[in-house]
Amino acid sequence: MKAVRAGLVLSGAALVGYGGWLLWPQLPAAWTWLLAGPILHDVVVAPAVGIAGLALGRLIPDPARRAWVAAGLAISAVLILVGVPLLWRPQPAPINPGLHDRDYVRGLIVAVLAIWAGIFVSKVSRRLRHAGRPPGSTAPPTAPEA
Repeated sequence: MKAVRAGLVLSGAALVGYGGWLLWPQLPAAWTWLLAGPILHDVVVAPAVGIAGLALGRLIPDPARRAWVAAGLAISAVLILVGVPLLWRPQPAPINPGLHDRDYVRGLIVAVLAIWAGIFVSKVSRRLRHAGRPPGSTAPPTAPEA
């Protein structure tokens, strides 16, 4: 087992070295992106999502509903963070037909709306499934006696 582990460590180190070798010529231009991503996340996205979560936590009293909203905020933030490079600089290279000829702003808006529509539909369907049940009950509602 030690030989397998040592082989994995060595092969991983070799791949990291090869990646560094490939990155070295582009390092001056890459520093902007290597530093901007974590800084953008830590300075802008994480605090914005945290503040929105705290504000919505005070507005939404139900803990189950609050969890869904927090998940939607986190997914939306990650999606927006991934989409920022394409929105900021939509054509950094020669146009590749079928790849760069999309409307990224509209695609991002549709994706975020789909996330929130899915959260809304799941909450409404859950509420409809549990309609008529006493709070905390897992049994189906009973029919009234005639």
